[in-house]
Amino acid sequence: MKSSMILIGNPVAKRASEHKIKHAAELVRSTGHEVEVFLTDKRGDAETLARKSAQEGASLIIAAGGDGTFNEVINGIAGTETSMAILPLGTTNVLAKELGVPENVKGAIDVALSGNVHTVSLGKITIARHPELVEESLVTRHFCLMAGIGFDGEAVYGMDKAVKKYSGKGAYILSGLKTLVAYNPEELILDVDGKTYSGYSAIIGKAARYGGNFKVTPDASLLTPSFYVCIMHGKKRSDILRYVYGIFTGRHLGFKDITYLKAEIVKVKGNAHIQLDGDYFGKTPAVVKIAPDALRLVY
Repeated sequence: MKSSMILIGNPVAKRASEHKIKHAAELVRSTGHEVEVFLTDKRGDAETLARKSAQEGASLIIAAGGDGTFNEVINGIAGTETSMAILPLGTTNVLAKELGVPENVKGAIDVALSGNVHTVSLGKITIARHPELVEESLVTRHFCLMAGIGFDGEAVYGMDKAVKKYSGKGAYILSGLKTLVAYNPEELILDVDGKTYSGYSAIIGKAARYGGNFKVTPDASLLTPSFYVCIMHGKKRSDILRYVYGIFTGRHLGFKDITYLKAEIVKVKGNAHIQLDGDYFGKTPAVVKIAPDALRLVY
């Protein structure tokens, strides 16, 4: 990896293709820059490639794919001097919407080459692979959009990856409906900056947007070293449908059975699935903290 500019592309992202990724590389080269292109084959490849690129001194990585690809690259370069720009080619492109990056190849590449570098804070979550919480089994991962615990974590856990590949958003909707039919959650106990709350689902937002242009945590920002936490206290199917309607209409924060608050450390006890930036991560218990000034992001 001799080039200081790297393009890491996921050719199986919903809107991605090798043709689009190669076109992006051609646009970069047409401006006089050199860029080296790497395509991923499987989950985890983007993180491995990004980490190796950062170790070898890459100044900029352009991540081409969906929010899952961006999350992998972030986990490969967090805490380094390597900057990241994005070429949104995924299903919902939440990060692109959050940053105002155009969802077309030329527009996104223009931003990657001429945008400003912003130092942003990330979320950092730790879980245990085994219930005994043995130190060697702890797993830590960064996220830039949200950690979803409970209903949406379970929906992502149950999603058919083959369906997602061909139907995109339809896979999330189908899995959500399947999850709703069988939904019987256990209570979660959340310690939010030392105060205790209980609920059945929670969204810990590092950014405002969720699932597209919806805003579950509208006050959250990548630029501030804090989260906003949306705790849902209802457990019935009718509660979930009401929360979804509230999020669609932007009224959910006015519901009496939703708690919304700013936080820096969130500890979650209970038994629930977790998704990070739209991809499945694991199960609670979990500890979520802020990683300040963790990423150089171009937009």
